[in-house]
Amino acid sequence: MDSAKWLADYQERLERAADGARTASATLSQVGASATSPRGEVSVTVNAGGLLDQLKLTPAARKLEADALASLIVATTREAQQLAGSRMAEVMADYLGDGQALAEITQHLPAEVAR
Repeated sequence: MDSAKWLADYQERLERAADGARTASATLSQVGASATSPRGEVSVTVNAGGLLDQLKLTPAARKLEADALASLIVATTREAQQLAGSRMAEVMADYLGDGQALAEITQHLPAEVAR
């Protein structure tokens, strides 16, 4: 293979990789998750990184003791974070495929999320 052909092939691979990265980035920016406590007192929404974006408390939450409400908020947030992590892993698996790169990205996710 001559150097011009090799360089053209290499440029094409780089452009495909860049397109894939842009697609993955756009998809990840839309990934997030929501969860609601079993009786509906607490609803949370987290972004792709698991950071809390929104917290809603219904009037029923006022009937809970402070410690119980705090525990319910934490549990509901963890549920949403696990769902967001799972969605993030799916997006990255589509982009990277199963392998070492995906393992590096998902290594800090909870075991039920990581592939």
